[in-house]
Amino acid sequence: MVLVRGAALALIASGALLSACSADRPFGPTVGDVFGSSNSSVSRAAAAQTGIGVNAFLWRATLDTMSFMPLANADPWGGVINYDWFIDPQTPNERFKATVFILDTRLRADALNVTVSKEVRDASGQWVGASVAAQTETDLENAILTKARQLNLQNAR
Repeated sequence: MVLVRGAALALIASGALLSACSADRPFGPTVGDVFGSSNSSVSRAAAAQTGIGVNAFLWRATLDTMSFMPLANADPWGGVINYDWFIDPQTPNERFKATVFILDTRLRADALNVTVSKEVRDASGQWVGASVAAQTETDLENAILTKARQLNLQNAR
């Protein structure tokens, strides 16, 4: 008997949830709809936001500045750009990999973080980790920031 009541209750609840489906929300109601969120205007404003979740000038400048490296993946809403291993033809025994984090929607120096990994080939031909000069990451950050400022100025005209 308890099982029948539980099944009936589950059927009624699922019917109520499915009846809330509409063309606006093809996958049904959100948690806020079900539990009565008071921030419905905030959630509608967040849903209406378009574009990327980080500063567009930093994003574009990063892609332009780092275009010499193969792009592994990019998340424009999270602000993470991963680059795959790059081997300079002039130094075939070392390779570099980079990740760029864009941390803000504003064009600021502290809104950017570049990390670089380096590997060198040992005597047996295997890649082993090596240290990267701290100045390398700083130089890349400065190059990206300079390009972002130029893009910002071009946009202002």
